[in-house]
Amino acid sequence: MFDQKKLARIEEAKKAWEEGSLKQELQTAGETRAKFSTESGIAVERTYTPLSLEDKKWDYMEDIGFPGQYPFTRGERPLMYRSIPWLMFQYAGYGSPEQTNKLFRHSLDQGATFLYLALDLPTQIGYDSDHPLSRGEVGKVGVPINSLADIETIYDGIPLENIATGTTGNAISPIYLSWMIALAEKRGIPFEKMRVQAQNEILKEYIARGTYIFPPKPGVKIACDVIEYVIKNNLSNVQPIWYCGYHMREGGANLVQELAFTLANAVTYIEGVLSRGIGIDELPQPRAGFVAGMDFFEEICKSRAFRRVWAKLMKERFGAKNERVMAISLHPGASGTAYTAQQPMNNIVRGAITALVQALSGAAVLAVKSMAESLSIPTPELMRIPLRTQQIIAEETGVTNTVDPLAGSYYVEALTSEIEERVTQLFNEVEARGGALAAIEEGFMTGEIAKSAYQQLRQVESGEKVVVGVNKYQVDEPITIQLLKVDPREEKRQIKKVKQLKKERDNSEVRRTLNELKDAAEKGDNLVPPTLAAVKTYATVGEICDVLREVYGEYVEPSL
Repeated sequence: MFDQKKLARIEEAKKAWEEGSLKQELQTAGETRAKFSTESGIAVERTYTPLSLEDKKWDYMEDIGFPGQYPFTRGERPLMYRSIPWLMFQYAGYGSPEQTNKLFRHSLDQGATFLYLALDLPTQIGYDSDHPLSRGEVGKVGVPINSLADIETIYDGIPLENIATGTTGNAISPIYLSWMIALAEKRGIPFEKMRVQAQNEILKEYIARGTYIFPPKPGVKIACDVIEYVIKNNLSNVQPIWYCGYHMREGGANLVQELAFTLANAVTYIEGVLSRGIGIDELPQPRAGFVAGMDFFEEICKSRAFRRVWAKLMKERFGAKNERVMAISLHPGASGTAYTAQQPMNNIVRGAITALVQALSGAAVLAVKSMAESLSIPTPELMRIPLRTQQIIAEETGVTNTVDPLAGSYYVEALTSEIEERVTQLFNEVEARGGALAAIEEGFMTGEIAKSAYQQLRQVESGEKVVVGVNKYQVDEPITIQLLKVDPREEKRQIKKVKQLKKERDNSEVRRTLNELKDAAEKGDNLVPPTLAAVKTYATVGEICDVLREVYGEYVEPSL
């Protein structure tokens, strides 16, 4: 890539610099730390030159190329933000469907373009609000959704043709997709005019997040049902899976684990779909969600590295020829665990930094947390700050004027290549263990993340890693920001509503559709059509999941 004579001169000049001005300053001032490294432990050199890239055998066309072209290091589209701005993500939901509807309306008025439903815990794991295990959890960390009736309330008056919608309900993805299809029919909206995203990434639930219902194998089968249904019905407006390392990272994974384990999980779904007779080039454009952390350059390089790793995997392993399949779209989100309960105003700064990371890494969707992330669900006023942060970056900073503006930095390119190498190595280790399912069942991923989480905790406790306001620059002051508290009466109202629904609907139709769903599950058929039929009769999430529990059983995490 580089002229060898010029490299030799650079190497000679570097040695002179090291023996001259660098050596003198080291003797008089010294460095602030004994070692410098990224958050994931990659050593950082004092300075980077073309020699750093030569060591990596770096080649412009092979390693970065042009935006919108293989290997897609620089982004999945040629113009990126010069043609299409990122979607401004608002993750919200609490209390009741009525309250969430008000919250969504407020977000739209403030400029949000992507409304992402936060579900309460009972909904995510397939229980109705009136189930005994739901007691005390209804509406607490998200909105309770028992049936299509609640979906109708949440999106009442929301212009679904003009925005994107989605949710993190991974174990209940066929139900969520069915809700949105049924909602379009009820509203008289052509479903193809809605943009719907189902995260539908159950494997990371077994590894880090915990909102699973069924064992891993049927869990993957159900996820593949959603993907297959979307492809075979030409629902190009639906993103049927969103590969996700975010929750693994929030659970303590380091950056390399976050990417490698996500890649391994993705391969499991892809192979599952291909086994159904679908070709690799028929898959929708892939999307993946990661943490946007505080290590500025490493987090930017992470996205660039993953796009390259993904493109190579699709082309070399699966033989993809469709560039849409090779060009993964990334949806990073601000790290919630980077936000602190101490001095919460500092989190506004953290949000701005992580939003800039996302913009500079070519994210298709930006997500910024409220400064109250560590304390409670945000009020509408607190939700406005993350949205305004995105808008200021998009409208005032100029970072959207050119594609991949950090490309060509010796540090950025060397770090991108180093991350790629480490991710590939760990991914290959998971594959050698039999792939993601086998690695999950033997507890490999969970164990590796636990080790990483412990190491990170020790670094904070020892002061090796500084967290401002927590282990350095502490102050003793009360929290003065207004926190949102869920009215406990909302749980009683929601329980009353679902009980009333179960009395008033046509229960003979509900029983018929649930029996058809059970029959389909026992035969191994695709579960989306019978789920859609059940949803239209106002069968509840708990009733649908109970039928599937009878067939598949429930997953109990093995002790390590």
